[in-house]
Amino acid sequence: MPISNQDLRKAGLKVTLPRIKILELLENSRQHHLSAEDIYKTLLDQGEDVGLATVYRVLTQFEAAGIIQRHHFENNHSVFEIMQDDHHDHLVCQNCNKVVEFHNDLIEQEQHTVAKSFGFELTGHSLNLYGYCDAPECQEAFRKK
Repeated sequence: MPISNQDLRKAGLKVTLPRIKILELLENSRQHHLSAEDIYKTLLDQGEDVGLATVYRVLTQFEAAGIIQRHHFENNHSVFEIMQDDHHDHLVCQNCNKVVEFHNDLIEQEQHTVAKSFGFELTGHSLNLYGYCDAPECQEAFRKK
């Protein structure tokens, strides 16, 4: 469900053009995980006059308000996605940085079982699997390793 101007106000944020543009990008992008640089470049390509510092500031505000979630994958590259109600995990390509979301009930159950075996009550987790996607250039990079 798209985030409305009223949702921004409820989060204590003014409805400004940069916030609206960044939110629209995050909601409508085919790629669900965007870096601040990706957002900045796309806004420039669209003719928007929004600075990189503004993009970072807005993303930080959205994250603090619980509108978006930041992910730090092993490549030291932060990406952002709209906060979702359903939990999912990630596959991350180590060559092209492609991110694929997935959900697996068996993995979810096993994580709870493991936590319980160590006396933990699981309240959350983050699972990122790293490898090489099926793109020819990524498979070639994998073979060269």
